[in-house]
Amino acid sequence: MSSIAFTAPTTRLRITARGRRVVAFLVALPVAAAIGIAALSGGSALASSEAGAPAGSFAEITVMDGETLWSIAEDLAPGVDPRDVVAEITRLNALPGGSVAAGQRIAIPAEYAPAG
Repeated sequence: MSSIAFTAPTTRLRITARGRRVVAFLVALPVAAAIGIAALSGGSALASSEAGAPAGSFAEITVMDGETLWSIAEDLAPGVDPRDVVAEITRLNALPGGSVAAGQRIAIPAEYAPAG
């Protein structure tokens, strides 16, 4: 008995233009979903469950030349730990790095607002 080996013919997978569009869509779908979720959750800091300041419970001051958040905190609330006041002002104004510039208007919690 003779043994004949049978091998299946190999075929190349060919993808059509329509198939390429379908594959591109399937790859782009999760990327688009991630971008959409990121865009919708961009305001999460404002809508978080963290206790924020109710509307109208702050006053505004203008930062003078040479002032820092620390010096402002010491002037506004001399009997309070300046770190706490700086943290509240930074959170209220969403200040990146906690720095301010002369002429900048910043909101301060109403409890520390200067009289008058």
